[in-house]
Amino acid sequence: MVTLSFLTDSEQGTLEAGKELAGSLAPGDVVILTGSLGAGKTVLVRGLAEGMGIDPRAVHSPTFAMVTAYGPSPSGIRLVHVDLFRLDEPAEVEELGLADLLEGGAVMAVEWGERLPARLGRGAVRVTIEDAGGDSRRITILRDADPA
Repeated sequence: MVTLSFLTDSEQGTLEAGKELAGSLAPGDVVILTGSLGAGKTVLVRGLAEGMGIDPRAVHSPTFAMVTAYGPSPSGIRLVHVDLFRLDEPAEVEELGLADLLEGGAVMAVEWGERLPARLGRGAVRVTIEDAGGDSRRITILRDADPA
């Protein structure tokens, strides 16, 4: 498992963490984002988009749409942004067809990713955003070395 940690006190710092993470992602990767409401999950996804060459201004919180696709990037990769906040049952998550979206050559960022079925979370990049006091956030990125 590979671990990175960032301490940021601004939205720009959270964007930069997302941009840095984007450089290590490939089609089929799942990024599971956890953190409290307002922690900066969508801001980090904006950073992912920018790091992939996708206009970050297009990224918005997908709470009501639940699934939004951006791109493709200049290299042809789409960013699929999922928000599972409003879903309570595993069957509701399954009905979204997220596995099918990954097969199309996308990177998927999942807010409230703790609700994602375990089979989709295998080998995922896990990003936790925690309050570090004041305006500071600690962003911890864990990547399983072996997705099997």
